[in-house]
Amino acid sequence: MARGSAGSQTRPWTRWQDWGAVILGVYLILATLWTLTGPAALTSMLVLGVLLGLSGVWSLAMPGSITSEYAHVLLGILLVISPWALGFAAFGGAAWTSWVVGVLAVVVGVAALPEANSAHRSGMAGQH
Repeated sequence: MARGSAGSQTRPWTRWQDWGAVILGVYLILATLWTLTGPAALTSMLVLGVLLGLSGVWSLAMPGSITSEYAHVLLGILLVISPWALGFAAFGGAAWTSWVVGVLAVVVGVAALPEANSAHRSGMAGQH
């Protein structure tokens, strides 16, 4: 079997990084059940969790979409800055959850970029 064949990289619903984004989004949403939050923290965690989960599903369904991987990174950055920007850094659990999930979202987004670029190029080559 050829190592790194294009067919295995472009199949939808298989990339671990995108599943990671979905799991991180769902975790962020569920974390509001056991984490002390205020209105800003609750809203931030719910909205960004839903968006992160949806961007993960988008990446899973369309593995050649580079934009979806950048969405993971952008949402991760927003999660990291949200405790300070929205004033809930004093809620330790909510802030730490946002920081950790945000960093992990950036990591999975950046880790998926090479495969997304490869899948994108393979898809573009198939259209000619």
